[in-house]
Amino acid sequence: MTQENLRELAMKVVETAKAAGVHALQDQLNSHGSVITHGEGGQRFAGEVDNRLLRYVSGRLADINHFDGFWQTRPAESHPGQRYWCVGKLDGSINYVRNMSEWAVTISLFEFNWEGSAQPILGVVHAPALGETYVAVRGGGAVRIRNTQLGEKREKVVPSVTPNLEGSVVSFGMSYLPGESDRALAAVAALAGHHPADVKRVGPASLDLCKVADGTYDAYFEPALHDWDVPAISAAAVVVWEAQGALHRWDGSDIHWRQNNDIVCTNGLIDRELKPILTQH
Repeated sequence: MTQENLRELAMKVVETAKAAGVHALQDQLNSHGSVITHGEGGQRFAGEVDNRLLRYVSGRLADINHFDGFWQTRPAESHPGQRYWCVGKLDGSINYVRNMSEWAVTISLFEFNWEGSAQPILGVVHAPALGETYVAVRGGGAVRIRNTQLGEKREKVVPSVTPNLEGSVVSFGMSYLPGESDRALAAVAALAGHHPADVKRVGPASLDLCKVADGTYDAYFEPALHDWDVPAISAAAVVVWEAQGALHRWDGSDIHWRQNNDIVCTNGLIDRELKPILTQH
């Protein structure tokens, strides 16, 4: 697939995400399906919001190009060149239920390379209530699409140039599971001694990552992201990488899409200060 074809595909995915977002936003405004449950598979809606989203998006993507299927139902063994759509449930379920605007529809496309490693090559993060969409394809840069009073505005996404933790704006994420949330809060407490201008906790993970990519935040970190976070993280990862931001595990290794990950994302300039703080926890 040429880069031009990949860009064309990405814009079709954007339209799919936007159409799904219209329905999800209407459900939020009508307060339908707004119940959260907790279980081994992470947070889930007790209602039909997530299920309708998955059915709609998956159907639209299959019509556009089915490729080799979907990430969650891929076979145990895949081969170089195979591609799988990865569709997430709503990212930011608590924000959604509490009528906040920070939640997103996320879609990515994975491709297996010649080493047998799967990597996302297309990512779309759409925030319907914010009127913002981030889209990126491998080798094609990252773009933010915003709804304005003058119409749709497209902007190239680039990280900040803040050189140090002092005076920076850092975002973090945390799980509802006690052991995982304790690690996040301990890292935040250690970070305070380095005098950041502010430490934010808004979420969801996909938007936090994209806000590092566009320079809103200088860094974002979160421990123990699980397999149910893969759709959100993979979609945003393409945006970060194409914006020339840095995204990896706390120990500096690459993200592993079949394991839990402690992730950190920065503008690429404050890694050296942030990494020692995170590796202590």
